[in-house]
Amino acid sequence: MKISNRANFLFFGIVLLICCLWGNLNNAPIYSAVPSYTTRVSQIAQTSNGDFVQAPLPYDYNALEPFIDAKTMEIHYTGHHGGYLKKFKKTLEKHPELKGKTLEQILGNIDNIPSDIRTSIRNNGGGHYNHTVFWAIMTPNGGGEPNGEFATAINNSFGSFEEFKAQFKAESFKRFGSGWVWLVRDKNGRLEITSSPGQDNPIMEGKYPILGTDVWEHAYYLNYKNSRGSYVDAWWNTINWDEVNARFKESQTV
Repeated sequence: MKISNRANFLFFGIVLLICCLWGNLNNAPIYSAVPSYTTRVSQIAQTSNGDFVQAPLPYDYNALEPFIDAKTMEIHYTGHHGGYLKKFKKTLEKHPELKGKTLEQILGNIDNIPSDIRTSIRNNGGGHYNHTVFWAIMTPNGGGEPNGEFATAINNSFGSFEEFKAQFKAESFKRFGSGWVWLVRDKNGRLEITSSPGQDNPIMEGKYPILGTDVWEHAYYLNYKNSRGSYVDAWWNTINWDEVNARFKESQTV
């Protein structure tokens, strides 16, 4: 059967179109779904050339006593956080195409990270992000109650600040083993108390963490032994509400 020139033209045109589309899909950036914004975390956890760094602790190791003891702070900051960052950077060396991506871009697309490094990125990249937030939202002579727009949002979402703290503490008891407890802004703009295992964080679920506390035992065991609740109660006395307010405002724009 003779095939017309018009039919040949259409056939090869379709083949060419499919090839072009396939090539574009293969070359598309896997992080394109996440906007390239620079958040409060990225500004201190990453240099302008894309290298990840551990921001200096914004206070002395003993500055949060008696609520968090100096030895715990030193071990936690240098040993645990420092260790996560070192392993995170080592892992990234295996995939140079990740250089220049922000923590939010990497963790926000954790399921698209190459499978050979995904677990390490989840654990160590997550650990770097989580601890960067943790240090920033604490301060000497902190505590008290939130104010302004954030205080209004807490009251509207939970009824009162005391009820919010009670629900936050209850969530810490629900988290079996190691992990984190968070106040987040979800995709619909609502405030939510949640928790995550290990070094997972809300970024991985498309949520913005406004504040969070580390409930791994290394965060409190020297001072509070197995009393996680006592640690959480004391932790409220360290909160830097200025930073939390800033994170709340940022949560409305990212």
